[in-house]
Amino acid sequence: MLSKDFQQSRVVIVDDVVANSRLLESSLKAFGLRNTISFSDSAAALEWLQHNPWSLLLLDLDMPAPNGFDILRAMSGRDRSTNPIIIITALSDTASRRTGLELGANDYLSKPVDLPEMILRVRNSLQMNQATLALHEANRTLEQRVRERTAQLTLSYGAVVRTLSRAAAYRDNETGSHIMRIGESAALIAQAHGMDPHWVELIRQAAPMHDVGKIGIADEILLKPGRLNDDERQLMQQHPQIGHAILSDQHASELTALAAEIALSHHEKWDGSGYPEGLKGEAIPLSGRIVAICDVYDALRMARPYKAPWPREKAQAFIREQSGKHFDPALVAIVEGLYEQIEALQQDLSDAPQAK
Repeated sequence: MLSKDFQQSRVVIVDDVVANSRLLESSLKAFGLRNTISFSDSAAALEWLQHNPWSLLLLDLDMPAPNGFDILRAMSGRDRSTNPIIIITALSDTASRRTGLELGANDYLSKPVDLPEMILRVRNSLQMNQATLALHEANRTLEQRVRERTAQLTLSYGAVVRTLSRAAAYRDNETGSHIMRIGESAALIAQAHGMDPHWVELIRQAAPMHDVGKIGIADEILLKPGRLNDDERQLMQQHPQIGHAILSDQHASELTALAAEIALSHHEKWDGSGYPEGLKGEAIPLSGRIVAICDVYDALRMARPYKAPWPREKAQAFIREQSGKHFDPALVAIVEGLYEQIEALQQDLSDAPQAK
């Protein structure tokens, strides 16, 4: 008897001689295989095989068109482990055997068939079928667990991002809405620039951490109401390196790696006059160039203890005037078409009045 595990396996028999099909079918049933289906019409068999699930095919070769070779050719794209085929034919010459195997058959038996041998070959093929299906199911389960774990890690990283961003904002008397707007507007620009959705989502989450390095700046400098002197300004300009050091790690995720890049580079300027490294042009990472525009525009548009909010026309004119100086000209051109959306973010995520 074949294993009970094979009782639900669907075995298909294709032979134009009905008596042969009945013999094979009765033999399989005697050994415990109940789920069998036979075809004497090879065209109908091929149509059925291409549109229904099956575990094993027992295939004759010498039939009216389509013959067994034609059926093998038509099914050349199948998974041979999941859908094995055993040729059972009176064509016992070497050329037919070789051709059948070259076309994708898993095994070859010549008529008249030794039934005990056939049962052994059937068992081996069904074991391969079930092992392959089990492996596929295990892979699907593993992939699902990986997706779930990745989602959990993404949520965890997102929580860290929000916590660090809020901590930096509180130290600087900044608002939570400001850091949210930086992320959303950076994502808008990245999308318009043609970046892939994954990167767009990364910068949405990473951009709010641009000023996390301010955690390491002394209160008397960070919270000073008046202008900073040269020494104080030099200390303040260390916050990009501090932020980069906080966010950098040899085991960093994509998110924290991008956040570290932004923290270090968002005060660089297109003409090379920025800090901390004086990078110029496209030597500045794209992420830093995007966040630079977002950060400056948002700061101009919002009220601060030391200034009133700028009207949108004045703020937009400033961004335009700084094209090629502070900002990447290509990104300035992109932002020109996004101001309505950015202004909508200003309204939706605002906790302070704006100038019109």
